[in-house]
Amino acid sequence: MIKYIFLAGAIGCEVAGTLLLPASKNFSKVIPSVSLCALYLLSFYFLTFAIKEIPLAVVYATWSGLGVFCVALLGAWFYGQSLPWQVLAGLCLIVAGVALVNGFSPQAS
Repeated sequence: MIKYIFLAGAIGCEVAGTLLLPASKNFSKVIPSVSLCALYLLSFYFLTFAIKEIPLAVVYATWSGLGVFCVALLGAWFYGQSLPWQVLAGLCLIVAGVALVNGFSPQAS
């Protein structure tokens, strides 16, 4: 169970870092720039713990897929970006793909 906590932490840090990219103004603003770099590093740090017990392909598919899903939704929320129905359908397919990868992957011993 702890492996999924690390994976969730990695996803959360990656999403938070990505959401800070517009605030960094092309890395010209110090605090958002340093924060997003720290969040990315923390995300990779958490990933190292997740891949000890979960296969790398599953970790990466989950991390990237759910990261894209969360960034798209939160980008719409915080930055007012539009999400047409085609984008929402694609996001649902990403979640379905992540569920399939996790549901049918052999777990590492």
